Amino acid sequence: MQINKIEVSELVEDSLPEYKKNSVNRMLKLLIKSKTGLIGLVIVLIVTIIGIFAEQLAPFDPNAINPMLINKPPAWLEGGEFAHFLGTDNLGRDLLSRIIIGTKVSLIVGVCSIAIAGFIGMIIGLVSGFYGGFIDNFFMRLVDSFLAIPNILFMLVVLGVFGPGLLTLILVIGATQWVTYARLVRGEVLSIKERDFVKASRTLGTKDRTIVFKHILPNVISSFIVVSTLSIATAILLEASLSYLGLGIQPPMISWGGILEGGRNFLATAWWISTFPGIAITITVLGIIFLGDWLRDVLDPRLTK
Repeated sequence: MQINKIEVSELVEDSLPEYKKNSVNRMLKLLIKSKTGLIGLVIVLIVTIIGIFAEQLAPFDPNAINPMLINKPPAWLEGGEFAHFLGTDNLGRDLLSRIIIGTKVSLIVGVCSIAIAGFIGMIIGLVSGFYGGFIDNFFMRLVDSFLAIPNILFMLVVLGVFGPGLLTLILVIGATQWVTYARLVRGEVLSIKERDFVKASRTLGTKDRTIVFKHILPNVISSFIVVSTLSIATAILLEASLSYLGLGIQPPMISWGGILEGGRNFLATAWWISTFPGIAITITVLGIIFLGDWLRDVLDPRLTK
């Protein structure tokens, strides 16, 4: 069968992902229609701004110890002070300032670790799905090996061997989360590579690299973005959990999980030390999840009417 350039152009045009064919008006309409999506976007924007300008927004030095202010309650409770609106911890440090600074660290861990995981998973998924055969079998068995080991156990072992720290934490979370992207992207590629525009490109002798990155990648990026958004919430929870166990962010660096860990021995007498960073984690994770659900609706028109 002969395929002329006009037919190939029409087939390649079909390779454009559907969400790129939709107008900005449709995205705004879906955002206004989705109250949870709008709430999620507002939360994520606020948290991001706080994280970027954390040093400027913190009212006090978050590591300044004041023995006169130990376990000071929030401003609305008896004995509280408006200057220390959320109270102080067991060393007299301002809790609001520590939560604000912790926002920056938690976002860095979440975004950087998922960026590493997404890059590794994307490349492996593209190569595995496109070429198949021995390459596919090798990478999928590697994925199965990682899935056979509980993530938290793997992270505890690695952090126990190499020691806790910001860089180690980012790398270990990234090393455990890439399998999700590899399997997702591989599944998408297996379907897309059988479509006519890919076959037409191969018929014309187009290089594999061009086919993968120009025609296949744009069609899997929407699912990738949605999963990445939701995975950031998972990474923030993992950071908090590991820091709570003493294997995450170490003092004097501040994280939400570290603040939680510092207040666990004072739950009966100073509940606010652990409560407010826990609320910050909950609100942030919910906001990211809400935004991820909205992005799924926007980037996959099959889910919308």
